[in-house]
Amino acid sequence: MEDSTSIRDRFRFKRATAVSGDGNSNGAASKVSSRGRPRLNNHAAGRLSRKSILSSIPCLRGKPLLYGLVLIAVVVYAVGSVVMQSSIAESVWRKGERRWRGGKGLREGLRLGSGLRFVTQKRFLDEERGLDRARKHGRVGVRPPRMALILGNMKINSHSLMLFTVVNNLRKLGYVFTIHSKETGEAHSIWKNVATRILFLTPETNRQVDWSIFEGVIVDSIEAKEVVSSLMQEPFCSVPLIWIIHEDTLAKRLWYYETMGWTYLLSHWRSALSRADVVIFSDFSLPLLHSALDTGNFLVIPGSPAEVWSTEQYKKTHSKYQVREDNGIPREDLVVVIIGSSFSYNGLSLDHAMAMHSIGPLLLKYARKGDGGSCKFAFLGGNSTDEYDHALQDVSSHLGLAPGSVLHFGMNVDVSSVLIMADIVVYGPYQDEQGFPPLLIRAMTLGIPIIVPDTEIMRKYVVDGVHAMYFSKHDPKALMSVFSQLILNGELSESAIKVASSGKLLAKDILASECVTTYAQLLESVLDFPSDITLPNSVSQRQLLTWEWDAFGDPKNEDGIEKLDQDDFPTRASIVYILEEELTDEAGPKNVTENHRQIVKDFPTRQDWETLQQMEEVEEFKTVEMEELKERMEKDLESWNDIYRNARKSEKLSFEANERDEGELERTGQPVCVYEIYGATGAWPFLHHGSLYRGLSLTTKSRRLRSDDVDAATRLNFLNGTYYRELLCEVGGMFSLAHKIDEIHMRPWIGFQSWRAAGQQVSLSSRAESVLEQVIKDETKGDVLYFWARLDMDGGVSRSSDVLTFWSMCDMLNGGRCRDSFDLAFRKMYDMPSQIDALPPMPEDGGYWSTSHSWVMPTPSFLEFMMFTRMFVDSLDSFYQNASAVNDCLLGSSKVEKRHCYCRVLELLVNVWAYHSARKMVYLDPRTGILTEQHPLELRRGFMWPKYFNFTLLKSMDEDLAESADDGDFPRDPWLWPMTGEVHWQGIYEREREERYRAKMDKKRKIKEKLNDRMKHGYKQKSLGG
Repeated sequence: MEDSTSIRDRFRFKRATAVSGDGNSNGAASKVSSRGRPRLNNHAAGRLSRKSILSSIPCLRGKPLLYGLVLIAVVVYAVGSVVMQSSIAESVWRKGERRWRGGKGLREGLRLGSGLRFVTQKRFLDEERGLDRARKHGRVGVRPPRMALILGNMKINSHSLMLFTVVNNLRKLGYVFTIHSKETGEAHSIWKNVATRILFLTPETNRQVDWSIFEGVIVDSIEAKEVVSSLMQEPFCSVPLIWIIHEDTLAKRLWYYETMGWTYLLSHWRSALSRADVVIFSDFSLPLLHSALDTGNFLVIPGSPAEVWSTEQYKKTHSKYQVREDNGIPREDLVVVIIGSSFSYNGLSLDHAMAMHSIGPLLLKYARKGDGGSCKFAFLGGNSTDEYDHALQDVSSHLGLAPGSVLHFGMNVDVSSVLIMADIVVYGPYQDEQGFPPLLIRAMTLGIPIIVPDTEIMRKYVVDGVHAMYFSKHDPKALMSVFSQLILNGELSESAIKVASSGKLLAKDILASECVTTYAQLLESVLDFPSDITLPNSVSQRQLLTWEWDAFGDPKNEDGIEKLDQDDFPTRASIVYILEEELTDEAGPKNVTENHRQIVKDFPTRQDWETLQQMEEVEEFKTVEMEELKERMEKDLESWNDIYRNARKSEKLSFEANERDEGELERTGQPVCVYEIYGATGAWPFLHHGSLYRGLSLTTKSRRLRSDDVDAATRLNFLNGTYYRELLCEVGGMFSLAHKIDEIHMRPWIGFQSWRAAGQQVSLSSRAESVLEQVIKDETKGDVLYFWARLDMDGGVSRSSDVLTFWSMCDMLNGGRCRDSFDLAFRKMYDMPSQIDALPPMPEDGGYWSTSHSWVMPTPSFLEFMMFTRMFVDSLDSFYQNASAVNDCLLGSSKVEKRHCYCRVLELLVNVWAYHSARKMVYLDPRTGILTEQHPLELRRGFMWPKYFNFTLLKSMDEDLAESADDGDFPRDPWLWPMTGEVHWQGIYEREREERYRAKMDKKRKIKEKLNDRMKHGYKQKSLGG
């Protein structure tokens, strides 16, 4: 009984006559759970519960009774916190719950005491999709993989340091980066060290970048959203996009959009984020905050020097004891900070409830009344609210702790000011973290020893006894043992100082290696590497252990780094707010209610549309009725002036049929026309205007408005299908132009230029255009091919041009099967026996070769080239259609190459045809206009195969194919050759002539019969009613 009395005195369990005393008899548990069950109003019941029950159990006396009561109090608090946690989680994440877990609500996925976790898609880091298999084959490339990096700004901050470290190490692996930035900044000179070029984007130049020349695009900020919009257009939709979002500006506005009913803004951002192949966050909380926009492409790559950066800056302006003095904590006190979960709730958190259970012995040993308590325990977590503080103080008072020995600081305050006061940091959240906690990195940077639970994530990054001290989770004895190793006579022990020192060294670069390695693996999984690319080195060959602090300056130096991350303070100039203003203005007038939370948009309703339809029907009925009345009324004959005026009026109503484009008028009398081939609206900014150029659209939908561009799909029906249009690329447009060319082109010279020429900076300059037009006028004899996009310029292989031959270069561009494809196609075209070499020889004289379909030749030569190309493509298609499954290409390794299977072979075909048909080949420098003859005719003797490129032979082969097509004798289904142009042979001409003769004779017969009938029976006039 004495023990019982002493325990009651220690915990204020005294008898009282007031009702409040009965409430205290149940301790803190009664207070927390009073709303859930009735209080005991009978004093006898209170005495029974204290005296009879406790004293009747002999084992519950002394210290066991103390620990039992503490455990009961903590468990009751824990149950109440769990209920509160589940209810708050529903309200916090209600916006994204429809999209979470395949559409199930969060309540369906959360059980009592469970939490939220972000599950990463395994497909992003699939090892089977890596390049190890391709590296084993020993691929030889001619250029490194090209990457575009889009920077929101060039400020010096922690995010720039992280990104620079990643880019610099990817560059060492073999990638080449071109940087595009919205603005310049202090880091411009730093970024120059890792980029081949730095370009600045403006609203005008945003859509003038050819993103298709890059293997992938990395966007580093939400502020670069305008660039993502240009990547959402064809032909750039297939370019892999990696979008890094490190800001929470958009996340803070999502709840506001839903509250205001701005669903169109949510849809707009969801559509923009869905364009990215991967959206990367550096923290596991950010994807949860953006869950309303998740379309399955979110990925977390932990690792950022932001915590070290901000902590070092904080240490420059704050000292440990000054912050303690500001918070009323004596210098000599030992301060232990207990860190909870990053997510905050409004009541006593479950983390702190369980932490109090774990550190219960520590509290009783170091923070009891009357012990001259020089140790203070500060809980960091939750919200800094009065309700939270009162709940925590109530628990501490019932445990008999000294006033002020237990403190609480919320996550909504300056956490650095709390950590800098600490002598020891204990990490004790109830739930396991997915990544290494950022607050621990801050604590380690401050040189504070940390005590962490023995979990998988902790074992991955820190070593027990070296960087941190482990304790078994929910084991108070283990925590007490670890704590005693760090404290000696009220001060930190030598082992604690060693742990703090090692942890500080580790914290500076703790996640750098994993961050760079994960980015390298991600690129190998997301990017497609074409056949001509030199594969990057394996990430295992590059071991990175540090951030690039040297490039940005030591964070400890005053002049090395700016004091604050400017990105941490978003302004109204952010793209998030700009889009809000633009899209809300476009939505039309709004009526805002008094609480400014509900918006009623002035959009037409279903009833409005029905009323409008009725009005249109009535007007149409009246118009038809008036027209019928006018037809029945007598009217005077119109004068010739009225008739002429009405005819001119009707002509003006039809622009396409009767009006000529300004460019067409300028082309009148010109000897040459260069057709720029394109297949998507995103290529419009790269097209030229003027008398020399005319557009050639591969699809009807992508044709430019109000222009006289040629629509290839209407001239050849097979181009309406996606398969062959993508298989042939620009050559399909050439086939359509050659089909009945007199209807479109009536000039002696014809040329072509890909829309990519402008993006690759190989399009003709004004000087080169003048030189080309002048030389064509002067050139009246001979057959010449002028080209200005050379093979070594497209891809930057000029350094290897003295080593590579034409056929070896062609092999590299076509998965190593270019020679085999030419050999098989030629052998089938000419029915050559197997013992004869069917690969046309190409010289190794160091001259230039044409590529990218950028050339000019006489129109008759073009028709001859198209005749040869049609047969070559048909022969190539017959082999690959029979040798492989549909949609599977052997001439490429990447998805893009497989989709455009024949394109790279056909780009080089003009060189083989021009060389062996004895055409003069002249290179025109696109900048200076200098003309240089390549592969002179006198040096080709003995190498050319002119008999296979003779026009008479090609014409006879063309007629043989036409005869087979005319007779319906198709060698396969589908047969490509008849679809690519005209089908004509001598039999068709004779049949058409016979049909015209029969029609003529039939007409003569009918006229003769009519005259004989009139002479026999006389002229008969038909009756008016008959």
